[in-house]
Amino acid sequence: MLALDAVHKRYGRTVALDGLSLSVAPGEILGLLGPNGAGKTTAVHLAVGLLAPDAGRVTVEGRDPRDPAVRRAIGLAPQALAIYEALTAEENLRFFGEMYGLSGPALGAAVDAALALAALGDRRRDRAATFSGGMKRRLNLAAALVHGPRLLLLDEPTVGVDPQSRNAILERIAELRRSGLTVVYTTHYMEEAARLCDRVAILDRGRVLALGTVPELLRTHGGDPVLVARTGGETLRIPTRDPAGELARLAAARPIEDFHVERADLEAVFLSLTGRRLRDV
Repeated sequence: MLALDAVHKRYGRTVALDGLSLSVAPGEILGLLGPNGAGKTTAVHLAVGLLAPDAGRVTVEGRDPRDPAVRRAIGLAPQALAIYEALTAEENLRFFGEMYGLSGPALGAAVDAALALAALGDRRRDRAATFSGGMKRRLNLAAALVHGPRLLLLDEPTVGVDPQSRNAILERIAELRRSGLTVVYTTHYMEEAARLCDRVAILDRGRVLALGTVPELLRTHGGDPVLVARTGGETLRIPTRDPAGELARLAAARPIEDFHVERADLEAVFLSLTGRRLRDV
């Protein structure tokens, strides 16, 4: 559905993408994780045709996304809200639908479906300026979907929203996957990527550091489990591939007061690959 092949992109002296290669299969949700400045948003902007690569190739269904006919197959919900707050929810969606060539009964049906998906049907005639942050995010998602795209790109779609709104957005995205939509999902929230994504790509400095399912990333980059045992007033931390066996050996030598096993999660893999230094760019 989407392919980036050895893509390079610079902004002046700043390298945003440095030979990035990625592919997304039809019906897949691919998560893009990376620290600030890793190249995630640049990759999204290339995928929707807002930018052209300096080198390499970007294709959507084998064609250039800068082609207007190809863009009709793409939906984008950017991190910066792309809605008109002076318009109602319905007026926003009718505007975006008309921009993609919808009209008449088809437009009305598409608007109704998008409002229902975003759980905004009862607020359709209210101005977006009166909406909460979570409602605006849901309207932003509906605007990206109203024309019925085959590829949806979501750039930090849950940033700054309350837990209930975040959960609602994640549930809507899961529904879209079940309908066969292809999704590229950028986020800083590891639990979202683990919950939603079929595969996850960890980016830094414009390159892919690791790519795979979450279990694959944990096996490859998570390290061994750590047995944490308290014995004789001392806490031992023992990395081991066999926590049960290690615990049995330890218990045979001394009494165990308490123990548990720590296993790596996606955040640990992310920090292991990208480092713990703060990123402000």
